[in-house]
Amino acid sequence: MTKRCHEVDYEIIGSSMQLVEVELDPHETVIAEAGAMNYMEQDITFEAKMGDGSEPESGFFGRLLGAGKRAFSGESIFMTHFTNDGHSKRKVAFAAPYPGSVLAVDLSQHNGELICQKDSFLAAALGTNVTMKFNRRLGAGFFGGEGFILQSLKGDGMVFIHAGGTLIRKELHGESLRVDTGCIVAFSPGIDYDIQRAGSLKSMVFGGEGLFLATLQGHGTVWLQSLPFSRMADRIIAHAPTTGGTSKGED
Repeated sequence: MTKRCHEVDYEIIGSSMQLVEVELDPHETVIAEAGAMNYMEQDITFEAKMGDGSEPESGFFGRLLGAGKRAFSGESIFMTHFTNDGHSKRKVAFAAPYPGSVLAVDLSQHNGELICQKDSFLAAALGTNVTMKFNRRLGAGFFGGEGFILQSLKGDGMVFIHAGGTLIRKELHGESLRVDTGCIVAFSPGIDYDIQRAGSLKSMVFGGEGLFLATLQGHGTVWLQSLPFSRMADRIIAHAPTTGGTSKGED
């Protein structure tokens, strides 16, 4: 069976602040979010294009529709395509703008799809379809916070996503897992995603865990992050004197 996605090799570098180095054969291409590139070797060329390039026959209006969905979710309508135009293997590296771990997933081992948070995608082999996936449940849309807009990655090749802090992998065999919505990185198609109330009214008001929690249930894999960027940003803003926070005396 012919693979749809380019077959790229890779190496994840680092421990607590990782990046992924992708090795491209001549004429191979990897796509990435704008601004994710860290460095690239000679013969690697790059071009910003509308869409992920997974359906070249879709035409201009097809690409425009896909770009419109990305713009609605706050993402850039363009993706950067990095291609090896030389005659030898060349490398290009990608990293997220804040500390964390890089997760490499072979979509062919997860029924050809992965659902992830909209801002966790880093890069993928050309041929991967990157689209917005709006949660079907109304409750999740109104109360899910970061979980409102999810991203669907479809294909049969490698994708690379980023997790803030430490990356945790959980295997569910029919059980349920309740998680802070911002801590979800990705999950496989066999997992059902919903939002439920976080305990009693007293716990919701005084517990400090938010009003609602995400519930993941089913058969498949869930990846979590220990430090969502939103949580880190909130803490920084809260302690910034210029925004009304309090000085901790580190000066």
